[in-house]
Amino acid sequence: MAAAESFLAFNPAASASAAAASRRRSRGPRNRKKGWKRWSGPEARLGREIGDFLEDVGLQERAAGGLISEQPNEDLFFLDKGATPKNRSLKKKKPPQKPLHVDLVLQPLSKVPPPKNIGAHQVPNGRKERLRRRFWEQRAALGIFPRGERRLRARLARGEPPAPQKPPELGRSDPHRAFYDIWGQHNPLDAPLAGQDPWYLQQTKRLRVQRPPRLQARPSPLPPVEVIGQGGSYNPPFQEHQDLLRKALEVELRRRREEEKVERRLKVTEEPPSQEAVLREQLQGLLEEEEEDEEGQQEEDEERERPHRREQPGRKTEKQRRKEKEQREKAGARARARVALQRRQGLFQLRSLRRLLRLRDLELRRRRLLREQRRKLRETAPKRLGRLRYEEPELEVQLSEEIPESLRSLRPQGNLLRDRFRSLQRRNVLEPRLRAKFKRRYRVKYVEKRSFRAVTL
Repeated sequence: MAAAESFLAFNPAASASAAAASRRRSRGPRNRKKGWKRWSGPEARLGREIGDFLEDVGLQERAAGGLISEQPNEDLFFLDKGATPKNRSLKKKKPPQKPLHVDLVLQPLSKVPPPKNIGAHQVPNGRKERLRRRFWEQRAALGIFPRGERRLRARLARGEPPAPQKPPELGRSDPHRAFYDIWGQHNPLDAPLAGQDPWYLQQTKRLRVQRPPRLQARPSPLPPVEVIGQGGSYNPPFQEHQDLLRKALEVELRRRREEEKVERRLKVTEEPPSQEAVLREQLQGLLEEEEEDEEGQQEEDEERERPHRREQPGRKTEKQRRKEKEQREKAGARARARVALQRRQGLFQLRSLRRLLRLRDLELRRRRLLREQRRKLRETAPKRLGRLRYEEPELEVQLSEEIPESLRSLRPQGNLLRDRFRSLQRRNVLEPRLRAKFKRRYRVKYVEKRSFRAVTL
């Protein structure tokens, strides 16, 4: 027991953990008679303490390389001076990073280096500029300078300050050049034109031409890509699929009715007339018309010979004029009385008139809505841009038994390129067109060669 107390624990909770472990080990299988004798009495307690001691000794030997009580203080403690460099040898070295397999695959397999781009290191007119610079260096040694240098030297000799040099223009390859929006409000190119007369700018062609609003309008309000309804999906709802089938049926019935109408108009119901009947019909009425023409000519001659007498109207008497005036006055009085009666009766028809006005307003509103709908339909409808009219494509529909059970068994419907081409025609971007038909200009001649004849024979 004294030896057990001389050992030091690694942490303050070691003794508590040992006691807890002993308490945990005390709970053993007590359903047997062996457990009764083993875990009861002072012998069992002494055995537990010996087991804890031996376990602690084994732990110290494994962790510290021996008993802690027997090791010197230099191995257990050290003095931290702060300026001592840390032992980098104790640090774990990181393994060298290997390149990824993706980078290894992308590396070239050939050991031959790629050819150098000679044009990337060349300067435009480099040889010419080099010869020119060498020429003026030789002339400068003789005291001869170019014209710009001579003028600068003369200005400095007179005592004038040198002219300010222009800032170097930013080239296209300069990464630090300034950027600006040529269509924006703060465009440096428009700074010299600020505050000047618009008429002067327009006449001098310095004012930018405004884009007319008709060019900004879209040719059609339809979207570029129209989403198909739910009935055309690979797993459509039942009601949506039935509506799509009904639309396809209506299109087919309309087409069938048009074909039957054309056939009914072109159908011959009666037998063609014979040649004798045609001749009889052509000769019918020719003689009678000649007789009628002769009688009409005689009547016209008689009327022309008969003198025409102009009928002179008789003069009206005073009595007739008085009666006509009385009739006019009575007719005017009756008309005025009728208008007055209608006005008096209108007071009792206010309800009916209000109802008529309400009905008229409803009718005008219905017509206005109908005109608005027609206007929207005209805007969205394809226009006549060329010789042909736009024809709606056939509905891409699958029958109920053709619907796939899974996405794996789905078959593509339609053509993407043809759909985009028809979308451009529907939005009035392109005019409707037909595929050009190939027409052969010459007749194909078949010639049987001797080699072919020899093989076939």
